[in-house]
Amino acid sequence: MQLTSKGPQTIQRAEGESVTLGCTYTPGPLDAGELDIEWSVVSPDTTQKDQLLMSYTGGTKYIHTNHALAKGLDFSAGDPSKGDASLSIALLSPAHRATYKCKVKKPPGVDMRKVSLVVMAKPSVPKCWMEGGELVGEPVSLHCKSAEGSTPLKYMWRREWGGAIPSAATQNSVTGELVISNHSQSFAGIYLCEVTNAVGAEHCRIHLRAHKPPNRAGMIVGIVVGSLLLVIILLIFTCLLLYKLCDRPRYEKEVSNEIREDVPAPESRPISRGTSRSTSQHPWLTGLC
Repeated sequence: MQLTSKGPQTIQRAEGESVTLGCTYTPGPLDAGELDIEWSVVSPDTTQKDQLLMSYTGGTKYIHTNHALAKGLDFSAGDPSKGDASLSIALLSPAHRATYKCKVKKPPGVDMRKVSLVVMAKPSVPKCWMEGGELVGEPVSLHCKSAEGSTPLKYMWRREWGGAIPSAATQNSVTGELVISNHSQSFAGIYLCEVTNAVGAEHCRIHLRAHKPPNRAGMIVGIVVGSLLLVIILLIFTCLLLYKLCDRPRYEKEVSNEIREDVPAPESRPISRGTSRSTSQHPWLTGLC
């Protein structure tokens, strides 16, 4: 008896996919006994027995456990006695991660093969974002992060529009960061970040622009001119206010001196305090007016 499968000893698949663990065989010329096929899970503890999952003997298939690993198990060939004892597993889940052993026996011949199955989660769609401004001459960094997925995850930035990324930019394939220390127009473009692992890939995009910094000299001139205009407006308002205050006593005096001709002059009275109220209330106006 000789097993003839030449597939890899370790197989990586994504959750939800299906897989076939190869186990083809060729009986020897002296192997004349009853065919017996066994698939089991190898115990990581060498002191414990392996977990028998499925067998084929006497032309009948048997399932030996209610273990979660038994879900979706079957022989990939309709008749495993024809030289193909490969095992198929549908709808993989993390519970199927294990080392499997195929044992084919046809007395006096016997042979076995082990294969490890690694069930991984594909990367989720990553999030792209930017830190720092888009002003020319300033630093800016692009970030990419996938919230889910089996490690190791690898990140790679490339520019979809605008040509290859200039060599001055540095990127980290582990953290998903692309750093531009001195931004310029040559870095502008549409960037794509792709995150991958052994079983899948996803990506996101971001548009990086390059804006010229504001004219600082123009801003300073604008501030100075605005301040001067404000001072001029305040001076004009102050002058108008002083003019109104100075003109009011003059107007009151002219009105009081207008005596109608048909009205006799009033008798003279002592000067009251209220007569000089307008000037006494604002003595500082005397010097200004």
